[in-house]
Amino acid sequence: MTPTIISISRAATLSMVFSLALSSFSFAQVVPGEAADPGLAGAAGARIQSFAATAQNGATDIAEAARVGAEALAGALAAETALVLKANPAAAAAPAQPSPVVIELFTSQGCSSCPPADELLAQIAPRQDIIALALHVDYWDYLGWEDPFAQPAFTARQKAYARAAGERMIYTPQMIIGGSETLVGPSAEALEAAIASQASVKQPVAMTISGGGGQYEIELHADPPLEQGTIVQIVRYAPQARVEILRGENAGLEMDYANVVTAWHAVAEWDGRKPTRLTAKIQGEEPAVVIVQSARPSKSAPLPGTILAAGRLN
Repeated sequence: MTPTIISISRAATLSMVFSLALSSFSFAQVVPGEAADPGLAGAAGARIQSFAATAQNGATDIAEAARVGAEALAGALAAETALVLKANPAAAAAPAQPSPVVIELFTSQGCSSCPPADELLAQIAPRQDIIALALHVDYWDYLGWEDPFAQPAFTARQKAYARAAGERMIYTPQMIIGGSETLVGPSAEALEAAIASQASVKQPVAMTISGGGGQYEIELHADPPLEQGTIVQIVRYAPQARVEILRGENAGLEMDYANVVTAWHAVAEWDGRKPTRLTAKIQGEEPAVVIVQSARPSKSAPLPGTILAAGRLN
């Protein structure tokens, strides 16, 4: 299987993967960006527009509609999240939950090399020791089939990973394991080895999740304290979707997709020095996960780094 590649144009907008709006109620929304020059191999740039939490009453009403667009998902999917961030010295004593290994698959329905990777992700998605997430990119839509799951923000996230690694190319299919290890056109054997490698590393952040019914307490503690700040993110996804692809390189295929990401919210900053508690309120039926990821400063926006902790909210 030969992976499909596309170069990163400096003229395209390298977007912010982490978009933050912090107040007593903190929330940030991924906003689809504008397309780059269509002549640049059809690659679409993206930008993230930050929410300004400036409501006169000192609180922010939060709403985000994550529309997937495929008939298999039966219409619109909505998610709403609110967080309160405060210091919690007692968090260090709370028992931490095992952190699953996060696997991000950058894929596209317009990429002829992607179906084997999509099937591989679907096979491992039910496992409890991992969090498997499919992020559909939009830069192959010009080939004749517009991927209904694609979001410019996911293209931007993949580009930011490449920039953080000093790479000038992005690929489909590409898996990023734990925010740090990259596999292009992955085999099952290579993926299992990468999962085992990530699982063997002691996570520097202990995370405890409690609650239910859409209201959760998330406690974070780092021992020793972190030297670099982090971004706390909440991700929503559709567990299953079936799509009949009518045009493009995969015309005639009927694909079953797993864990299709519909929304990726950067909800808070955490410096990783003092124990912290977040109160999260989640609405909607879509599953949600929380991801704590290191964020490296850069000129345009923080760049994604190693995932330090992850867990399921529902």
